[in-house]
Amino acid sequence: MFFDPMYMLLLLVTGGLSMFAQLKVKSAFSKWSKVGTRGGRTGAMVARQILEQSGIYDVQVEKVGGFLSDHYDPRTRTLRLSPQVYDSTSVAAVGVAAHEVGHAIQHARAYWPLQVRSFLAPAAAFGGNISMFVIMGGALLSMFGLIKIGIALFAVTVAFVLITLPVEFDASNRAKALLPQLGITQGEEGRGVASVLNAAALTYLAAAIAAVGQLLYFLMRFGLLGSRND
Repeated sequence: MFFDPMYMLLLLVTGGLSMFAQLKVKSAFSKWSKVGTRGGRTGAMVARQILEQSGIYDVQVEKVGGFLSDHYDPRTRTLRLSPQVYDSTSVAAVGVAAHEVGHAIQHARAYWPLQVRSFLAPAAAFGGNISMFVIMGGALLSMFGLIKIGIALFAVTVAFVLITLPVEFDASNRAKALLPQLGITQGEEGRGVASVLNAAALTYLAAAIAAVGQLLYFLMRFGLLGSRND
């Protein structure tokens, strides 16, 4: 299976798409991290302002190590911002900070795709860790039942990746709307925010394409979709 030219081509194409998306993110963030906002607020200040003006008072904003390691943790209601975002007054920083606040707003408003994503997260992590080993083991041992279990585990991971798309797109849309609405960004700064967040969205889209592509390959390769190829 893993020496199938079709599978290798799939990995090559999706890997190239993922690399392109990552380069777009780095390029957009690098460009707009050099442009300061007129308001001069740091990413942390922007995050706290949007949370307060959205009526959310139980979310903590913390600095976390790592490059663009920004994320919202719904379990602890904590918004964690990387140093490049937490301390910076750049257009890129406020855009990323506002995006992460978008997730906190989703949580507070019980946005259903986020709830589904949180529900799937443990099973998706488990499936992502062992599904390939189960599929490979089933193929080597010619145990079709084991292969089907592996594919089912991988399908949960694919579902998680797919539900992540509306979660991330919605958080970005909230950020793009709230920043000018609250007077945090003006004019050209909004275009910079959109450039950074749209580039980030490409990484999630690339991951979804790769996941769906692999799932379809497994389904066709083992005869669960179309004719079986032994």
